[in-house]
Amino acid sequence: MISVVIPMYNEAESVAALCGQVNDALATAPWSWEVVFVNDGSSDATVEKLTEQVRRFPDRFLLVDLQRNFGQTAALMAGIDHARGDIIVPMDGDLQNDPKDIARLVAKIGEGFDVVSGWRRNRQDASLRRVLPSRIANKLISVISGVHLHDYGCSLKAYRRDVLVGFRLYGEMHRFVPIFARWQGARITEMVVDHHPRQFGTSKYGLERIFKVLLDLLLVKFLTQYETKPIYVFGGVGAMFFGLSGIATIYAFFLKFFNHISFIQTPLPLMVMFGTMTGIMCILLGLIAEVLVRIYFESQGKTQYTVRKVVRQNGDAPADGKGAA
Repeated sequence: MISVVIPMYNEAESVAALCGQVNDALATAPWSWEVVFVNDGSSDATVEKLTEQVRRFPDRFLLVDLQRNFGQTAALMAGIDHARGDIIVPMDGDLQNDPKDIARLVAKIGEGFDVVSGWRRNRQDASLRRVLPSRIANKLISVISGVHLHDYGCSLKAYRRDVLVGFRLYGEMHRFVPIFARWQGARITEMVVDHHPRQFGTSKYGLERIFKVLLDLLLVKFLTQYETKPIYVFGGVGAMFFGLSGIATIYAFFLKFFNHISFIQTPLPLMVMFGTMTGIMCILLGLIAEVLVRIYFESQGKTQYTVRKVVRQNGDAPADGKGAA
């Protein structure tokens, strides 16, 4: 089954057209499907209009109504949690994504990929306020993550459900699922999708999101690459402060013996003390983090690896996400 997950926030004017387009696009699909709408605390008539559509198509549409506005990432996570499909296809509810692209994304998954990311190559948004900042952010994300995609902000993607197992979404992390999946060994590709001008309302996002996105990217990188060895991060920062303290110490002695400048005439002793104490604190925090990581894995019965499948003489056994002894 294919589950299309659509978070909605104050999109009452788009509901009827969106539901009609999605139903028309998937009516002749060769696979079973469902659409999970998530009302993210809308203050207009979005939930009432979605309820009407769910009553019209009770076998196809599902509505998850959140108590308040939690943000797009939380709404997407709620939709994934309630979806039944083996393939998850998120998309926006503002009519800018084209439901006709869903079948193309699913077909690409059928070629053996785990994630297919949409690329709005001909994006229909304001060039200076939306498109240019988005391109800058995409470049930065690609450089930092090492996963090169043209359009991380495109909501229209397709995922095999198993790449989402064990990964909870927070903040603005929904755009980083392809990065997390690649770091876990998933096969990723990109596909050009259609993008239409916004018909109703205004965008809910502005330039302030770029800073939040970059902070979330750093968090994702830490959680995926250093989750089991946090001492590497804290120890690395501690070593940097120890290094700065050492340089300050050498320079202080240089000034003392060659320029006859007393220690107390410069801020160098303070820098040495600050660098040393900060370095020690970072090392100790790293050790505490290591203990917490071990408590977490051992108490939860988790392994530090995942298995795609196990090949035996009598056939392939599906992986359960855990390691074999």
